[in-house]
Amino acid sequence: MGFSTTSLYRRASSAMRIILLGNAGSGKSTLSKKLIDRHPAARLSLDEVAFKGGVERRPLQDSIEDVRRWIADKESWIIEGCYADIIEPLLDCCDELIFLNPGVDVCIAHCRSRPWEPEKFSSPQEQDENLENLLQWVSTYESRTDEYGLGRHRKLFDSFHGKKRELNNPHEYASV
Repeated sequence: MGFSTTSLYRRASSAMRIILLGNAGSGKSTLSKKLIDRHPAARLSLDEVAFKGGVERRPLQDSIEDVRRWIADKESWIIEGCYADIIEPLLDCCDELIFLNPGVDVCIAHCRSRPWEPEKFSSPQEQDENLENLLQWVSTYESRTDEYGLGRHRKLFDSFHGKKRELNNPHEYASV
């Protein structure tokens, strides 16, 4: 399915095109919802395009193409995720990159207090059963070398030449 490059890059003065990057539990979903309360926009969690059947990663190019199609007909949007490999080719479409980096301990605390996510789990019990796996994964953020790790996120953020912010404390999120 094709779309006009112009529609991807058209900028309206009231448009908001933000990518939120960070570890699981960093506050991406919470911040995106707060931003949308102030300025209505479409929201996409990259979890929705990254996985097939909730378990297996889809081919990277398929995920990127799905996001590009999703962006094509939206004036204002927020994309959130920890997938540097999906985000990197989309950076030319955003007005701002926000890197949420509050530290592993904060992310773990957020994961422990996370409400049930029905878009990801069929029941609160299923989510609870996955919690220890999630906490283990989140705790390795600083040492992981994959597209989900701090090193890859830092490199992506540092190489971005557009408007960007790094927030290291959830109290800073209110200023966005």
